[in-house]
Amino acid sequence: MKRTDFRHTEPLRVRWAEIDAQGIVFNGHYLTYLDTAVSGYWRALAIPYTATMKSLGGELYVRRAMLDYRGSARYDDRLDIGIRCREFGNSSMKVDGGIFHGEQLLVQAEMVYVFADPSTQSPAPLPAPLRGLIQDFEAGQPVVDVTLGGWAELGAEATAIRREVFVEEQHIPADMEWDSADASCLHALARNRFGMALATGRLLEHVPGVAKIGRMAVLRAMRGTQIGRQVLEALMAEARRQGYREVLLHAQLAAENFYVRAGFQRRGQPFEEAGIGHVEMVRAL
Repeated sequence: MKRTDFRHTEPLRVRWAEIDAQGIVFNGHYLTYLDTAVSGYWRALAIPYTATMKSLGGELYVRRAMLDYRGSARYDDRLDIGIRCREFGNSSMKVDGGIFHGEQLLVQAEMVYVFADPSTQSPAPLPAPLRGLIQDFEAGQPVVDVTLGGWAELGAEATAIRREVFVEEQHIPADMEWDSADASCLHALARNRFGMALATGRLLEHVPGVAKIGRMAVLRAMRGTQIGRQVLEALMAEARRQGYREVLLHAQLAAENFYVRAGFQRRGQPFEEAGIGHVEMVRAL
């Protein structure tokens, strides 16, 4: 088993509380590491776990977990935990796990998950859409689709995301969130394979030759999965297609590094919008 065997790996750093009297990670913590990585695997599939399982009418339960300890992790080690699904039964799936320090395999795991009715915990057939999604992901297929369109087409789903992120989470007054530009500008919406809307953004003209991207929002459970980057790239590609030479945006200070990684540069000094620190950022197209 090698790190390259896994499409998804979850980074993790060993904490002081996780080592034992021998100065190495206590054996039981490796199961916690694997469970954390499985949660990351669902994010990589672009599925908010709780909402998705509820829509599928079941839950996944661990039926068996076998660990083969080959080495020890120590305090402050940076680990990568790989997760992959490789075999399916009627109601079950086998999940491989590998805990790596660099290229060294420390722990190899094999786990069996069973899809079951949560009220009785009795096995139920693994839903075909979930099975297909996992198989496509493991085959390297994309799991998110970004749609561009108008407010009439995408507004309801974009509104739900923006309300959850900006109004409910960040406490921006609702009367500041929606404006007249929504009706006329171009919107982007990222959906997963189940048609669930996960992220949004919009594009409009700032001045001739310069486009402005705004209202970028990603549901909390999906942050750190590159879905926001896919929305951003789709909007920039459309701006380029329309002939704009530059794109600008007002980035929240907490998200500045996200835009730096996408090639944007800060312009000017920070300022406040809706009680939140922002900075103007630009990128040539």
